This record gives sequence, structure tokens and C-alpha cells, in this order.
Amino acid sequence: MSCLDYFYFLLSRKDYSASELRKKGQEKGFGNEEILEAIAQIQDRGYQSDTRLVANSIASAAGKYGKSAIKRKCLQKGITSDLFEQVWEEEIAENQDSEAEKLAELKAKVMRKYKLDTLGKADPKTKGKVLNYLQYRGFNAFEMWRQWQAEEEDE
Repeated sequence: MSCLDYFYFLLSRKDYSASELRKKGQEKGFGNEEILEAIAQIQDRGYQSDTRLVANSIASAAGKYGKSAIKRKCLQKGITSDLFEQVWEEEIAENQDSEAEKLAELKAKVMRKYKLDTLGKADPKTKGKVLNYLQYRGFNAFEMWRQWQAEEEDE
């Protein structure tokens, strides 16, 4: 099996970053030049794109995870921080309205999960649980809490 065929096989199952493909090729014992040529061919044909991989990661995790959690996952896949930031800005610009909807859904979910009527009446223990819940998912918990409280005060 050639390096190119091996990469086709891998990409038929899921998306990989160029860095992950390079690592997989080295583990399989292919030469560095052969790996780089195969990656270039695959990218030229549009079968592999780090930009598309980041955009898909952002889209699939939107509303569930915050920027830092998504960025950490992308960095683990070998995506550069600059590329992530560029794609993040593009995605946010395109999906500004849906982002607000997803954050509203997240707020509703948190309110249901922790049986809260208003955030102002939350006891310290519950507030800590909510903040941990948000932080674990990569959101800036205190910023989100302040934003939600401001929204409630405006209403």
C-alpha cells in the first residue's frame, strides 16, 4: 500500500489534520518526502484541509463548548493557533445570530438543570456548580454569568 493510498484510507473514515497525517505516515514507516508529496496531492484535490477541519470542529462544538475548549482540541490535532483564530473570526462573523441563539439555549439549559428562576437568587453553592459547568465546557464562566445577570436586569 502506498502512502497516498493509506491517506485515502484514513480520510475515508474521518477528517485528519496535515500534522496528524504526517504522524500516521511516519508511524507506518513511510519516508518523509513520500509523506509530504502525498499530503500535497490530497490537499490539491481538496480531500484534506486544515481550514475545513477547524470550521467543522467549531460548528460541531458551537453552543456546547467555548472557544478555549475547541481551540485546545484543535491544537491537539496539530492545527496552528493562528489558523484557528482566523477561522474562528470568520465563523463568528458569519454566524453571529445563531451564536446568540445557542448561548440563549445554553442559558435555558443551565436554568433548567440547576432549577433556577433567576440568577440573582442563586445560592453560592449552586452558583459555584453553574460556574464549574460552564468552565468545564470552555466558556469564560464569570463573563457568561455577568452577561446573563445583565440580561435579566434589563428585562
